Amino acid sequence: MNRICAFFVYAGIAVALSGCGAATINPNYTSAKPDLMRIGGGMPDAKGPEILNLGSYCLQVTEKWNADGKTPDDQAIWTKDSIRRVVPCQ
Repeated sequence: MNRICAFFVYAGIAVALSGCGAATINPNYTSAKPDLMRIGGGMPDAKGPEILNLGSYCLQVTEKWNADGKTPDDQAIWTKDSIRRVVPCQ
């Protein structure tokens, strides 16, 4: 009986050590909308201000990319802010 218990204890330790010692899978970070959020690389290019004519008024849209932290494997997370303000139409 003692031999059977010892066998299961040793087998459990062997399984635990082999499971913890196995190589982990590297995460693959992606964004479903790369025009709003990007992962890795340098700062994306920012467009200049764009003026949209919406009929009775015009809207100036400025886009700005911000470093919004890092992933666990030190890749930069870039998010885009969109600043909008009403301007006179020309």
